[in-house]
Amino acid sequence: MTRQLRRTLLSLAPPYQQLEGVGPVEVIVVDNGSNPAPTTDDLAVDGLDVRLHHWPNPTHSPVPAMNFGLSQAGAPIIAAMIDGARMATPGLIAAGVKGCALHPQAVVATYNYHLGPKPQNQSVHEGYDSAVEDALLQRIGWPDHGYRLFEIGVPEVGEGWPGPLLESNAPFMHRAMWDRVGGYDAGFVSIGGGAANPDVFRRACELPGAQLIKVAGEGTFHQIHGGTVTNALDQKALRVAGIEYRRIRGRPLALVRQRGWLFDPGTGAVTAEADSSPTATPGGVRSSRQDS
Repeated sequence: MTRQLRRTLLSLAPPYQQLEGVGPVEVIVVDNGSNPAPTTDDLAVDGLDVRLHHWPNPTHSPVPAMNFGLSQAGAPIIAAMIDGARMATPGLIAAGVKGCALHPQAVVATYNYHLGPKPQNQSVHEGYDSAVEDALLQRIGWPDHGYRLFEIGVPEVGEGWPGPLLESNAPFMHRAMWDRVGGYDAGFVSIGGGAANPDVFRRACELPGAQLIKVAGEGTFHQIHGGTVTNALDQKALRVAGIEYRRIRGRPLALVRQRGWLFDPGTGAVTAEADSSPTATPGGVRSSRQDS
């Protein structure tokens, strides 16, 4: 999925990504057996420091490759994207860094969206494919107008910000928090890693002293690429993921419903989430955001 990965990297690079005051950003790509495998030239994006590793022993699950990537990261704040086909909004990295500055044990959750009119495991049954997706991106003038992704996408699960999350495809945490979590659990061996990503998110939120911070107005948008879980034409992969999760954790896979802090990186406003949160627009609070 080199084409989708290039878009993801473009969405993480300046000037698309608004990085003023953030500091240097490194991106580590660990390829888990793609065929054909991406090359350094394939992934070269101006302004972005990209290190490409080819995992020598690819497995159905990307968990070993993800943990290797975490071990290679040199920054004090780390975001992990288990799916390389997720395009970011322009303020995602800055929001994650600012969110981590709010609390030493922050679990900064950015929300997940799918490109297209419905979650892609539904829309693929109705003719949604790469050609339709390309036309949508062209219609909104991407990458010149990064926040218009919200116009052509839908929340992956539930109602989006500030609702409950199953996972975050770009969770930001201090390195010490990643160390406390212990990375991704190698017990998740099913295709695509199964519920490894929801698991690491829930375990982080459940750490003593952890502070969940829900980011408004930013997110990642999944591109269609025939992925195992997200784009599954049937529900078999999802059922397998749920069974594996219950076997490992002894409980059913479920949304994380704990209350956190609501963070609008555009204004810097931070509020404690009440039992009855404000109604969210599809992209959260974006009144202070500017398209790149």
